[in-house]
Amino acid sequence: MNGTGKTNWLAIWISAAVVVALVAVGIVVVWMNNQATGPGTAPKADFVNAETGAISIGDNKDNVLDEYVDFMCPICGQYFDAYGETVQGLVDDGSLTLNLHPISILDRYSQGTKYSTRAANAMYCVADESKDAVVPFLELLFANQPEEQSEGLPDEQLITMAGAAGAEGAEACITDGTYKRFVTSITEKTPIQPGQQGIGTPTVVLNGEFVTLSGDPQADIVDQLK
Repeated sequence: MNGTGKTNWLAIWISAAVVVALVAVGIVVVWMNNQATGPGTAPKADFVNAETGAISIGDNKDNVLDEYVDFMCPICGQYFDAYGETVQGLVDDGSLTLNLHPISILDRYSQGTKYSTRAANAMYCVADESKDAVVPFLELLFANQPEEQSEGLPDEQLITMAGAAGAEGAEACITDGTYKRFVTSITEKTPIQPGQQGIGTPTVVLNGEFVTLSGDPQADIVDQLK
């Protein structure tokens, strides 16, 4: 109370307003931090798993192959050259479902352009536009795979390739990097093979079991199907 014995309501109101303002600022800060570090926007295509990031191609529930690839990884390119045609044939004849996981672990090898993240983002953008464009775009990414320590492909070339694959509407998504934070979040969920230090690519899992890659798709995949 003041010297006259009356309650100083003005001071109380000001104090309450300050508290409310501080709470509001705190809420905004938390929201901004969540926006910066959260999992980001998930792709909208119904054949993309928002939890795992898997782009599912095929309908076989008994045989499922999960491929975790970084599009700048040279060994991933070698894997695709050796196994890609066989895997796609198995998908086409209904023997296998392919879960493609575009991930990003090699951004440091693209001179600051973060090509691995940009390429993975582009794959999700293509998936949003057309399921039929996913495999052709995958083929184009590896056919035009840049070398490590290069700047990688520019977004303009990714957009051109997306259009050639049948996803002409992916341009804005690629340019905006709509799914970059999603790529970062799902990369952290990549399973680590026993004895391996950290995430490696390609990581290939058939029906829940890690595949040891010998270079022979018949022995490594076809002969292991149920």
